[in-house]
Amino acid sequence: MSGNNFIDYVKFCSRSGHGGPGAVHFRREKHVPKGGPDGGNGGRGGHVILKGNSQLWTLLHLKYRKHVIAENGMPGGSMKSTGADGKDEILEVPLGTVAKDSETGEILCEITEHDQEVILSPGGRGGLGNENFKNSVNQTPRYAQPGEEGETRWVILELKLLADVGLVGFPNAGKSTLLSSVSAAKPEIADYPFTTLTPNLGVVGYRNDQSFVMADIPGIIEGAAEGKGLGLRFLRHIERNSMLLFLVPVDAEDLNKEYEILVDELKRYNPELLDKQRLIALSKTDMLDEELMKEMEQTLSFDVPYVFISSVTGQGIQTLKDKIWQTLNSDR
Repeated sequence: MSGNNFIDYVKFCSRSGHGGPGAVHFRREKHVPKGGPDGGNGGRGGHVILKGNSQLWTLLHLKYRKHVIAENGMPGGSMKSTGADGKDEILEVPLGTVAKDSETGEILCEITEHDQEVILSPGGRGGLGNENFKNSVNQTPRYAQPGEEGETRWVILELKLLADVGLVGFPNAGKSTLLSSVSAAKPEIADYPFTTLTPNLGVVGYRNDQSFVMADIPGIIEGAAEGKGLGLRFLRHIERNSMLLFLVPVDAEDLNKEYEILVDELKRYNPELLDKQRLIALSKTDMLDEELMKEMEQTLSFDVPYVFISSVTGQGIQTLKDKIWQTLNSDR
C-alpha cells in the first residue's frame, strides 16, 4: 500500500435526488369524454448509499469527488403510471469506514461488513398524482402533490483500519521492520524517526495455514493525544484492532517509562482502548547477550506479558506469534 495512495479521510457534499411531481391528468378516450382523474405518482429520488467492499483498503477513489449527486425521480404520467425512481448513487468504501456529519460531528453510520449498505442521504418521496385526491365531493381535482426535496449535507468519511493486531510504539521502535519480517508487507524502513507516515497492513502466517492481520501504525510521540506529531491523526486506527502489541526497543533509556507513556497517550485519547488485550515486544534484542537480557528482566515492572524479539535475527518471533494467537483466541 503506497503511502501516497493511502487516503483515510475525505469530505464531500452528499445530495440525494428530489422526488418526481405527481401528474395532473384526466382520462380522455373516444367513448369516455369525462373519464375522471388518472394522474400517476412521481418516482422516488435516488439515494446516496455507502456499501462495504472488503477488497478496498483506502478512500483514494473518493478523494477527488467533492459532490456526490443522485438522480431526481421522474414525474408521474397518465393512466395512473408512476414515474421512474431516480438512480441511486452507491459509494463503495473499505470496511472500517465511519461517516460523520461535517457540521455537527454526529456519527451517521459505520461500515464493518462486506456488502453492507447504509443510506447516507435518502431520496425525496415522489408526489401523489391527482388520481389520489378524488372523492365524492371533488371528483375532478386539478392539482397534484410536488415531490419532496432531496437531502443535502456535507459528509466526512474516516477510515479506521480493521486488523487483529495493532502495533503501538514510538517512532523508530522497529514496528515496520517487525511487520516486514513476519508478513509480505513492504513498508518503508530507514534508520530515522517517522519513516512510516501512513498505516500499513500485513497478513501474518501462522501454524496450519492459519493467519491474522497486523497493522503498523505511524509512531506515537508524547503529547499525541493533544495533537502533537502524527499520532492524533492515526490513533483512530488503533480503535478497530482486537489487541495491541506495544513495541519497546531495548536500547530505550527507561523501558518501563516508555511503556507507561504509550499507555497514557492511549488513555487520554480514548480510555476504552485500555480494555483491549495487550502484549509487549521488547525489540532489537540482537544488541544484547543472554546475561544482559537476564539483568534487564529484573528491572521490568510491566503489568502485561512480554517477549524479547529481534526482527533481524528472528529471535523470539515464533514465541511472539504463539502469544498473539493465544491472546486473539482467548475470548473465543
